[in-house]
Amino acid sequence: MNHTPSPAPSLAPAALERWLTGPRFAALPARDVSQPAPALSFEFFPPRTEALEQQLWTCIRRLEPLAPRFVSVTYGAGGSTQSRTHAIVSRIVQETTLTPAAHLTCVNASRDEIDAVARAYWEAGVRHIVALRGDVPGGGDYVPHPGGYAYAADLVAGLKRIADFEISVAAYPEVHPTALSPEADLDNLKRKLDAGATRAITNYFFEAGTYLRFLDRCAAAGITAPIVPGIMPVSNYAQAVRFSGMCGASVPDWLGHLFEGLDEDHDTRRIVAAVVAAEQVRVLQASGIDEFHFYTLNRSDLVYAIAHILGVRPATAA
Repeated sequence: MNHTPSPAPSLAPAALERWLTGPRFAALPARDVSQPAPALSFEFFPPRTEALEQQLWTCIRRLEPLAPRFVSVTYGAGGSTQSRTHAIVSRIVQETTLTPAAHLTCVNASRDEIDAVARAYWEAGVRHIVALRGDVPGGGDYVPHPGGYAYAADLVAGLKRIADFEISVAAYPEVHPTALSPEADLDNLKRKLDAGATRAITNYFFEAGTYLRFLDRCAAAGITAPIVPGIMPVSNYAQAVRFSGMCGASVPDWLGHLFEGLDEDHDTRRIVAAVVAAEQVRVLQASGIDEFHFYTLNRSDLVYAIAHILGVRPATAA
């Protein structure tokens, strides 16, 4: 016996009402093609093995055609990767078209030692420094070096005395884990910028509202320098949770739900990661943000895909 299925009830009125009264989101591609694509910058970290060194340079070469505003190279806790950082930054200057920014920290070094590193960077053609207080190796409470720069604001002022560096500093939309209060954390950011920093780059976050509320607080505090949102594509959810617990970033429940059941499915995790990060940037773009800093974790595949979705194309294809 043939049974003709009953027609499904129409949802059109409810859908129309939601569309008329709810928030509007443009379909992909969200970017108005008549407008320029967002400006991007990328962060890399010094590898510890030869294989990882090869992976880093594959990443650099893959992202180089996207013509980022700059690329930064991190500095291990207590300056533990100082020589590798310097070698990578110097090679970027010599062998690529990229503009490198070298991380520099206050931990476990005298002013003379830090000044010498800064002068070496300037002589190597590096004009951009990411100035940070830095983390204590192995964790523990931070104690300024008795003959060093006590905090990042002091480091910024010292670098400006050495040469006319472009200087980026860190900002924390969800407050630095060791800050006494949100107000004290914001005061510290303002001191760094007032000391001569050009911009702040935020710690990563996953909710657009987190960054936008922070931007409002910065404006109320009289901060006018650019506050560039830091974006970290997540393909390994468990690793992201561990990182976030150490740096004070909250992980929303919806992110865990998206990665649920994908522990052994690397390909699907990458697709989810690209969609999540691209959508995060699209929402921020809709709020008028046009510059983003990507924490690449020395992996180019996700960042390249996200950049493509956002309308960023290789410079040779322009």
